[in-house]
Amino acid sequence: MAEPEVVEGIVDEALPNTLFRVKLNDDQNVLAYLAGKMRLHRIKVLVGDKVQLQLDPYGGRARIIRRV
Repeated sequence: MAEPEVVEGIVDEALPNTLFRVKLNDDQNVLAYLAGKMRLHRIKVLVGDKVQLQLDPYGGRARIIRRV
């Protein structure tokens, strides 16, 4: 199984149900959700935070795995 691609971006907008709109370094917007470990440990993500994302191989969404 291939490793998911990890990229960095900046949170543009906070949406309901721990969804976020994140602007990637190549000026592309993606819809992202919090990873389970981040929910479990109640790590807060705010607008303007720099985050690391795992991109979905099928496109459309990403998972926030780390706040940088």
